[in-house]
Amino acid sequence: MLEFAWWWAFFALPLPLLVRFFSPRAQETAMSALKVPRLKPNETAHLSSAKNNKIPMLVATIIWILMICATARPQWLGEPISIPNEGREMMLAVDLSGSMKIDDMQLNGRQVNRLTMTKSVLYDFIQRRVGDRLGLILFADTAYVQAPLTYDRDTVSTLLREAVIGLVGEQTAIGDAIGLAVKRFDEKEESNNVLILLTDGQNTAGNITPEQAKSLAINKGIKVYTIGVGADKMLIQSFFGSRQVNPSQELDEGMLTDIATSTGGQYFRARNAEELQAIYQQLDALEPIEGETRKMRPLTALYFYPAAFALLLSILWVMVAVLSPLISRVAKKFKHKETTEGAKV
Repeated sequence: MLEFAWWWAFFALPLPLLVRFFSPRAQETAMSALKVPRLKPNETAHLSSAKNNKIPMLVATIIWILMICATARPQWLGEPISIPNEGREMMLAVDLSGSMKIDDMQLNGRQVNRLTMTKSVLYDFIQRRVGDRLGLILFADTAYVQAPLTYDRDTVSTLLREAVIGLVGEQTAIGDAIGLAVKRFDEKEESNNVLILLTDGQNTAGNITPEQAKSLAINKGIKVYTIGVGADKMLIQSFFGSRQVNPSQELDEGMLTDIATSTGGQYFRARNAEELQAIYQQLDALEPIEGETRKMRPLTALYFYPAAFALLLSILWVMVAVLSPLISRVAKKFKHKETTEGAKV
């Protein structure tokens, strides 16, 4: 149905009439009109002109009414729509330490570093989380919230894509990342809170140890899924030829597994993009917390229709007011020219 958000704006409709009624100039005009008992025969042209003056007044009245209607903010109130209030609260914690730039991952047949592969896989994961609130934490020497919990998946994806290695330092503060996530989750009660932590190393910095952070997560009922990123084998070229090394030898899988299992989560080992995508199955199996169904009535703003019509009438009015005298002058010149030529003949 149609409704006006600022209906009280219609009280301004009689304002021009009040101004004209109480204007001293209007009173003087009325008094001078009383002094003329009747029209003279040679003033019939003025009468016709007075009638024509009613047209601008009518146009001005219509414009005023349209502007008042636009000011009252007309809007169309649609039918109620049921919105299910369910979903997960998920925080993504991504490691930006210096070791994430090691080029030991394969993505679409090309060699990339660990962060590039993580971004690629997480982008698809984020887009699939319809109905979930997602947040983003970046950590290295310390941890900070890059994106708070939000339904805006595109913004979270953009902020993840803009993350660069070394933005927060070179070390790895896993405990701080978990502790910060716990603090953010603590602001909302009765929610299915899940933390997904991606790292390629061990805890080497921060103010909170992984053990302390694990205790905080357990007390708050936060389920932590940990992902160890990095290949097991990598060939490097040296002066004596190529040799095979383990680029993930610093990965503390025991600590990551303990954090995950203690909080009811699971530890994943991501040696390539396919293994990282395996987390989808486990996360899709999580049961969302169902809440009361909410009702929403969509509102469609309509104020621009009367405003646009008023603007169009104003432009036409100005054009007529400017062009009418010019047309009259040109017509008089042509008429005068014809009269002069006729007299000469």
